Amino acid sequence: MSQWSAIADIAEKVQKGELKAENLVAQALKTIEDNQDFSAVIATIEDRAKERAIEIDNRVERNEAVGRLAGVPFIAKDNFLTFGSETTAASNILKGFEAPYQSTAIQRLEAEGAICVAKANLDAFAHGSSTENSDFMTTKNPHDKTKVPGGSSGGSAASVILDMAPFALGTDTGGSIRLPAAFCGAVGYKPTYGLVSRSGVVAMASSTDVIGPLTRTVEDAAVVLDVIAAKDALDGTTIEPEGDGYALSPELSALSSKKIGVIKEYMSDGIDVKVKAQIEAAITKLKDAGAEIVEVSLPSLPLALACYYIICPAEVSSNLSRYDGQRYGFSHPEAKNLDDSYNLTRSEGFGTEAKRRIMIGTYVLSSGYYDAYYKKAQQVRTKLIDEFNKTFETVDFLLGPTAPMTAFEIGKHANDPLEMYLTDIMTVAVNLVGVPAISIPAGKIDNMPVGLQLIAPQHKDRDLLGLASQVERIIA
Repeated sequence: MSQWSAIADIAEKVQKGELKAENLVAQALKTIEDNQDFSAVIATIEDRAKERAIEIDNRVERNEAVGRLAGVPFIAKDNFLTFGSETTAASNILKGFEAPYQSTAIQRLEAEGAICVAKANLDAFAHGSSTENSDFMTTKNPHDKTKVPGGSSGGSAASVILDMAPFALGTDTGGSIRLPAAFCGAVGYKPTYGLVSRSGVVAMASSTDVIGPLTRTVEDAAVVLDVIAAKDALDGTTIEPEGDGYALSPELSALSSKKIGVIKEYMSDGIDVKVKAQIEAAITKLKDAGAEIVEVSLPSLPLALACYYIICPAEVSSNLSRYDGQRYGFSHPEAKNLDDSYNLTRSEGFGTEAKRRIMIGTYVLSSGYYDAYYKKAQQVRTKLIDEFNKTFETVDFLLGPTAPMTAFEIGKHANDPLEMYLTDIMTVAVNLVGVPAISIPAGKIDNMPVGLQLIAPQHKDRDLLGLASQVERIIA
């Protein structure tokens, strides 16, 4: 049982003066301190959080407006630019970097009274599926310290389940919100590409990066998305949000009117038999509740992972080229000239996985290999988009497991990049296609959570959240 009420309830009580934002911040910071052994948080933003809490409480006393999220503490993945702490993306090459401005998502949350209390650990530059690639620490799963929390937003997911804050922000490039949500037992929402501004967030792969919330309930995820979704002049890829917003409402249609397609490729070979049984049990409950369930096939899905791990490293190699030790972040003190500075700074500043992705990305973009790899991957991406669009002409939503297994032991895949990449096999296609998806808890196996993934067409985020809220209640 969480120590936090629903986000909307917390904010309402702060607005009425029944709760003090200062006390909520103190509560969050104490919980963070009490759970340091899980290594979910890189740094707290204690001074600024306390100042903002006092300001909000004073405004309440003066009967001034304090916003929809008044006094609600939250945690941001450490690739979000924030005031009051360093922004490192969990990489040594950015250690000591203090952001000159805040990300748009953080600004929008603060404008509604939310208070950022800490920065969560992640795989460095969001390169990973287990939060073992952080240059600073390995985050532990809240249910079993010997296991990973998933990645790359592992610190964000773990912090929510450890009750450090009512919600956290993450980024999802190939499943990095949904996978840790599944492994930790949280709700993880990946919006339609462009619905939330990426301005002020350290880039990984720009054409698949998406920002979203990790929460305990679908209702809380909807409340947060309703605040952060907006068109932004600082991000040319942003889109207009839906007119009715994303907060859940009682007029959402009944489950009996929904046609849900179970993805054949996600329920076949490669999935753990116990995970498959858990998902099938959830499907049975949905059928009993009146949903129309059919099996669908997307023939190109088996190619999605290979496609992703060509396109993603290509964009990574481009985005990481800016970290050269000349303008900000780490700069090697022993460099004798410019070439030395580049080589030594990058050699010591980047971790193993960042270097691997830079090398792969540079290779697939190089002369003679661009057509053989990158161009073909983009063609497969177009094929996937066509198959998803065609499938959504026959069903309203898609369903499958979030991951083929539950959380694995720390170190199990640390020296086997291919096995680690296979962890994302059920999440990467969504990012390549740009559609919204959500992972919700679907029970446990040997005390470790299982995630159920629901997927909707582009721009149908409101419908997806409404469905997920109903599914959440039915399979609980």
